[in-house]
Amino acid sequence: MIVLTPAQMRDADAQACAVVGDDTLMQAAGRAVAAAMRDRAKGRRAIAFAGSGNNGGDAFAALAELSGFECTIYAQPAGEPSRARKAAEQRARAAGVRVEPFPQTPDDAAMALREADVVAVGLAGTAARYPLPEAFANVVRAVNDSNVPAIAIDIPPGVDGETGAVHEPALRAAETVTLGAMKSGLLLCEDASLAGSVSVADIGMPPETLRSQQPLYAALTDGELHALLPRRASNSDKRSAGAPFIVAGSEQFPGAAVLCAMGSARAGAGYVTVATPSAAAHALRMHLIEQVVVTIDPSHEPGAVVDDLLEMSARCSSLAIGPGLGLDDRTGEIVRGLLKRTTLPAVADASALFHLSKHLGDLRGKQLVLTPHAGEFARLSGRGTVLPGTRAQRLREFVDRTGITTLLKGDRTLIYDGSTMHVNTTGTPALATAGTGDVLTGIIATLLSQGLSVTDAARAGAHWHGLAARSAERQRVRGVIARDVYEALGPSVSG
Repeated sequence: MIVLTPAQMRDADAQACAVVGDDTLMQAAGRAVAAAMRDRAKGRRAIAFAGSGNNGGDAFAALAELSGFECTIYAQPAGEPSRARKAAEQRARAAGVRVEPFPQTPDDAAMALREADVVAVGLAGTAARYPLPEAFANVVRAVNDSNVPAIAIDIPPGVDGETGAVHEPALRAAETVTLGAMKSGLLLCEDASLAGSVSVADIGMPPETLRSQQPLYAALTDGELHALLPRRASNSDKRSAGAPFIVAGSEQFPGAAVLCAMGSARAGAGYVTVATPSAAAHALRMHLIEQVVVTIDPSHEPGAVVDDLLEMSARCSSLAIGPGLGLDDRTGEIVRGLLKRTTLPAVADASALFHLSKHLGDLRGKQLVLTPHAGEFARLSGRGTVLPGTRAQRLREFVDRTGITTLLKGDRTLIYDGSTMHVNTTGTPALATAGTGDVLTGIIATLLSQGLSVTDAARAGAHWHGLAARSAERQRVRGVIARDVYEALGPSVSG
């Protein structure tokens, strides 16, 4: 999926206008918004709020396409309207759209919505500056207070077009029709529910104008995920199908190792080996039937344990380390020693992150992905709590400084490798339960073992993990647990 910042979109739009014309693009935008309004309308009365620029012009273009509707647009006058906006206004008036002054008070805004069945909001788009002018803020509050389904044109007012930071009041849309390409602010939004369902409207921009932009952000589609997932060759054996080596678990937290191993197995690994402290081995063997459990000898010195683990992993094709391991100094020496010496592509999570925070310099250049949640990232980065609207900036700074690909978990999980910021779009509150992160680690370990690059394994793993959680959520509206997620991995990508 092509994802552009507002500046990149303006550049692509200027190139496209030179080729196909701005009026053609705005007409296509109007058709896309009008289609969404038709789908959401509860009746036949449509209104729109239009700012003075081309985002408002898109609102005019939309109402011009709503034949059979009683349409009113509340519009700010455009001082020097573009040619496309002038044409959209003319088409709207010719189609019988009533044009009224933009409401200036809260009561005026509420009155405009009183008998509406659907509303389109095109105030300033990604060019909006915050805080919003008071008249715009009044409209946003009035729409949110009404029960009228709202269509946001390009991006909901209140959401920063580049960073996704939310500035109140922010529109709570039923649907957002974003034009030409996905916008970075929509993907990075701190509250994804503000945009409602998001569709990217093809408005006829030549593909080369979009592809000419150097991507700063990217997001997978379901189709792109399917293309990334490895397929077993007809002559595969159990190790060539993927043989991750998982170092996880403890007497206190054996379940983390089980969940990681099962996530790995259900992601398609042919041979999963789990190395765990001997005190946890019995519990793991009670739950892991098809997976091999080997033990870490508590009497060995850390260096000798690392030697043992390297020998155990000699026939494996990836490493996962961290879920359920302890926080003691001995475990820290083992974690750091193994990651420093292994040549396997690796994923480090949970306890491993605790032990790495002051030793990241040893891992620069490794085939490694770190997978912290926000709290772990605050400690790992050494820069404290991640403030709202700064996640992408903080992650970029961390990876540029350390040289280690990192997956920062969240509603919008981010993966950054020093080049492109990958944003996962399949997050769901169903994942807010213990153990789902361990499942993700297992998925990534399998994808690494099957030959995907660190970046592709991380972004494909996050997308698949979210799809599986959504699939589990459809089967069990409440009470999804981590094992439901790994059991849904196969069904979520079948067909």
